[in-house]
Amino acid sequence: MGTQLLLGGRIYSSSSPDATAMAITDGQVVWLGADEPARALHPDAEIVQLDGAFVAPAFVDAHVHTTALGLKLTGLDLSGARSGADCLDLLRRYVAAHPDGVIWGDGWDDSTWPDSPPTVSEIDAAAPGRLVYLARVDAHSAVCSSALRSAAGLNAVGGSEPLRADAHHEVRRAALAGLDAAQRDRARRAALDEAARRGIVAVHECAGPLISGADDLRELLALEHGVQVRANWGERAESADQVRELLAHTGAHALAGDLFVDGSLGSHTAWLHHPYADESGCGNSYLDADAIAAHIRACTEARVQAGFHVIGDAAVSAAVEAFEAVVAELGGPAVAACGHRLEHAEMMTAEQAAKLGNWGVIASVQPVFDALWGGTDGMYATRLGADRAATLNPFAAMASAGVSLAFGSDAPVTELRPWAAVSAAAHHRTPGSGISPRAAFGAATRGAWRAGGVRDGVAGTLVPGAPASYAIWDVDELVVAAPADRVQRWSTDPRSRVPALPSLEPGAADPTCLRTVHRGETIHEA
Repeated sequence: MGTQLLLGGRIYSSSSPDATAMAITDGQVVWLGADEPARALHPDAEIVQLDGAFVAPAFVDAHVHTTALGLKLTGLDLSGARSGADCLDLLRRYVAAHPDGVIWGDGWDDSTWPDSPPTVSEIDAAAPGRLVYLARVDAHSAVCSSALRSAAGLNAVGGSEPLRADAHHEVRRAALAGLDAAQRDRARRAALDEAARRGIVAVHECAGPLISGADDLRELLALEHGVQVRANWGERAESADQVRELLAHTGAHALAGDLFVDGSLGSHTAWLHHPYADESGCGNSYLDADAIAAHIRACTEARVQAGFHVIGDAAVSAAVEAFEAVVAELGGPAVAACGHRLEHAEMMTAEQAAKLGNWGVIASVQPVFDALWGGTDGMYATRLGADRAATLNPFAAMASAGVSLAFGSDAPVTELRPWAAVSAAAHHRTPGSGISPRAAFGAATRGAWRAGGVRDGVAGTLVPGAPASYAIWDVDELVVAAPADRVQRWSTDPRSRVPALPSLEPGAADPTCLRTVHRGETIHEA
């Protein structure tokens, strides 16, 4: 492949924070430093002029639903709906432009609407006879047509409330089954193309029998694309042999991801110790501590990563109780060696974080959730009350307790915008819960690689010996900053020897990705 030499840029590297040049040979970083010695040391290299652009380790998204994201990108995006009436209007327009096939809509959020989500009869009137699936933004509830309800084996008439829990899983499965191969392929390619455009070189697919199905996962893994896919399969096992059978059947790398212990706060299905503030009940419990422990035990014995979807405080408590039981039985080192993970983990206490940190459990979290729904007047406060809402997503407490953080989008729940995630983690809406931009960037790069089982010490960095997986960004200003609610820790002077990052104030436009490279191969170029 020969050597390629990037010159005249600003390189984000812990080993050479003032580097302006980087040499790459056979898909690996081999040297960093200044331009003049770079030319002297590599006289025959292919030259890439950066013209002042910013070069940083490429992002990894630790929680993605690839096909569903692609269906939103290529189909009916309802994230702009500001009311149930808006939602119906977007559906009518889509029906007029697409007279055939399953209608898959995604992204409506009724938490601030003046009215209710569309009813079955309203959807039928807008799309007569069609299979229509319209998922709430959190993908834990949906409204749909009577035709889809019938296809899923439910009563076609239905009520006015969105479908949740098992009923929702059934209609989602029926909607996926109705998609043709071309729709699925087009959706996946659109999603992975979008990832590359955003400076993302790898995604952790969170698949499962209640989400997308084994056929969808196998088709995704067979797709040739520059973006690397690590597959998590959310199905419970009770023995090491069953773990190995499930991996062989699905092609997955781990039995982690969205293995549901509970649902979501937005759909009132997250499992809570105390009732919701705006609705009776404590949400849904899909697995108890004994069932969770059985899965952890089986995966640990098979030396395979296990993981669970936990959002509510009761769900987190059940997971911690289960880990504690398996640690007592198999030992902390055996559990820690697997790098088990919890997805979301939004209501974790400091005591729980300390235990999970000791056991090497990784938290795969979504900082943009806080940006969208946190604060004293957000959806979290509506669902839980302001006091409980202020405890959500305690990134600083988790990190200080030794819990390794990995950032993801949960796309299509939120967009593939890794810089927005870094900004949201640093500008947390609850004072004291944010982490530094540098730590946040690490969670979106090194931390996400680690959550995917890559523990070589260099993945997600730009140092000699690291894979040449990086993105080139158009950035005006680079700064070194502490979290917004803490004292500035380092000088912004480049002589401080701390690598600088783009200034990511809330609401600012994301840096523009000029090129994305994975292991030396360009997978996106603007």
